[in-house]
Amino acid sequence: MATSGQKTRSGAKSSSAKGAQQRRRPHQDETGIIPVLARVVRGIENAAERGKVNAANRVRYRVVAVLAREERARIKGDASITDAERTKELTRLDGIATIMAKTAARDASLIQLLTDTAPLSPSAQEVRRTLLIEAGTPLAPEDLVVVTEPEQKPAVEERQVVPQSVRQYQMSNPFLAPDFSAYQTAQPSPRGDLDSWELIEPLFRSFEIGAGGGAASMELPEARSLATPGGLELMRHQARFVESAREGHRSYLLADEPGLGKTAQALLAADVAKAYPLLVVVPNVVKVNWAREVDKWTPHRSATVVHGDGDDIDAFADVVIVNYEVLDRHVAWLSRRGFRGMIVDEAHFIKNKESQRSKNVQALSRSIRQQSPNPLLVALTGTPLINQIEDFRMIWQFLGWIDEKKPMPRLMEALEETELTPVDPGFFAAARRAVVGMGIVRRKKVDVAADIPARRIADIPVELDGEAGRSIREAERALVARLVERFRRLRSSRPDADAADLVRLVAAAELEESKQTQSGGDNVFTMVRRIGQAKATPAADYTVNLARNVGKVVFFAKHIDVMDAAEAHFAKAGLRTVSIRGDQTSKARQAEIDAFQNDPDVAVAVCSLTAAGVGVNLQAASNVVLAELSWTNAEQTQAIDRVHRIGQELPVTAWRIIAAQTIDGRIAELIDSKAGLAARALDGDTTEATEGSVQLEALVALLSDAIREL
Repeated sequence: MATSGQKTRSGAKSSSAKGAQQRRRPHQDETGIIPVLARVVRGIENAAERGKVNAANRVRYRVVAVLAREERARIKGDASITDAERTKELTRLDGIATIMAKTAARDASLIQLLTDTAPLSPSAQEVRRTLLIEAGTPLAPEDLVVVTEPEQKPAVEERQVVPQSVRQYQMSNPFLAPDFSAYQTAQPSPRGDLDSWELIEPLFRSFEIGAGGGAASMELPEARSLATPGGLELMRHQARFVESAREGHRSYLLADEPGLGKTAQALLAADVAKAYPLLVVVPNVVKVNWAREVDKWTPHRSATVVHGDGDDIDAFADVVIVNYEVLDRHVAWLSRRGFRGMIVDEAHFIKNKESQRSKNVQALSRSIRQQSPNPLLVALTGTPLINQIEDFRMIWQFLGWIDEKKPMPRLMEALEETELTPVDPGFFAAARRAVVGMGIVRRKKVDVAADIPARRIADIPVELDGEAGRSIREAERALVARLVERFRRLRSSRPDADAADLVRLVAAAELEESKQTQSGGDNVFTMVRRIGQAKATPAADYTVNLARNVGKVVFFAKHIDVMDAAEAHFAKAGLRTVSIRGDQTSKARQAEIDAFQNDPDVAVAVCSLTAAGVGVNLQAASNVVLAELSWTNAEQTQAIDRVHRIGQELPVTAWRIIAAQTIDGRIAELIDSKAGLAARALDGDTTEATEGSVQLEALVALLSDAIREL
């Protein structure tokens, strides 16, 4: 039997062991920072498996990486623990690192956060402080200080410009008329049952689980008329959208598929809403097209396009069109212009809240909503969601439906009317209907197929920027100067001859010389070739957006180098492609066609305009991009008919990429005019013009324009 002393010594030994165990508590499985990090990183891993790694999870991921590195350094330098304990703790950290690596493999955007050594943002510092407190780790003095996020300026001040035309406008309008009704819309909504709830995440979740089979598209009224100010006729689905704006709706996420006329709908909605002056923010590649569309659909309204520092803009215009890339220079004066409406094209470009273009767009939206009581705000995109539901956030903020933390008054009122909270059955379906009713409009081609012509061609003018664009325009000026000089010489030798006859003689002589030296000099052939090369990237970029919006696309080009450049661009964008070229065997070509038709992961077929123009079935797509122009309408039509053929259930749209302010536009007009001749040929009146005649007419047009300007 143990003596009393033995018991005492035993008890002391037990107490000593317990004390040592307590001192080692930070390194036990159930305590300390490691289990906290493990729990957080597993939550992020689960989100990645569902494809839901949102901005908050990225912040937590970055903080876990930082804390894991700090804990590893602490353990390695802790002399109070044994080697066995050190090995055990480092092994546990290795387990966390393994989970983080697997998570990053699912979402590649997380990889750079593993090694990011930049200072933590205030929001990340707050997450770090919370995790340390949860782990029971004593905080350093600097961790006890809560740092608030500094207010982001809409643009870098030193880059701001004020064009001369804007100064003139400001002098003629030194004060905007005050509109006190704006203050009424800014008042907070009455407090209700949902006031204390966190609602942003439930609203996003409602689009994951609350659909119930219903389409995400608001009810639209029937149209009174299909007529437009430009004398054109709208399709029924377009007219219903415009009618909604006529009846007073003022904010829209217009997410129609490409080819359904979102540009026309937005411009005509602005017209019936009298939302002028109107600001339009667009990608650089389509800003010239927007100006053309303003003139086409609302010819009674003037438009100006902001290039660079805006030296040539008309600040008095009804519609101001600016691209994302130069927006940061113009935010200051645009925010004071007094716009009553704003359209953002390809609105998924603003989904990253940290990007400067997103901050600029949000700043402009806020200024417009503050200055105008009920402005028209329209976000256009065929892909409002790219990776996750949270992609909605910045678009909804632009539209004024939510702010950083909660729904804005109008949406909150709609949610209160449901009389449901996030814990009630039916909340998610009701919340989704409430958000859709704020102005989400989404139609697919198949939904409105009866409204759309079976086949149509839409021109997309693009500006050729940089050295390539400048050299092409200089070459065209040199060609025109040579033609004018020849005309003058011929006119001096034949003063009585008809001017039109002389123009054709000069053009014919130039064409004949060009055929002899197609590969050199500034002639019509080399210019068209260079234009095609310069259009390769803009055309491929437009194709990427189409593929992400509507699925499979067929991309046609005439030259191999254009096809190669496009395929490189698609690969960089992460799109799988097939290629149909003239040097393939019939077996290899059929394998590429089958892959495009049957493999859902193949997004684009890159085709030679001549090699794939006949005998190929590509009807898995309903969209065609013509990156280079053909010299004949027949060749263009044959390319489109690879998609528009028996078995095609959707209307087909061919997007023809045109280099603005070059001979490209003239060639497109000539091809279209020859298409009319070809149609009449069916009645035996004429035959389609040859390739050479289009080239001749292009030169005639260039020279005729130059002579009229003399």
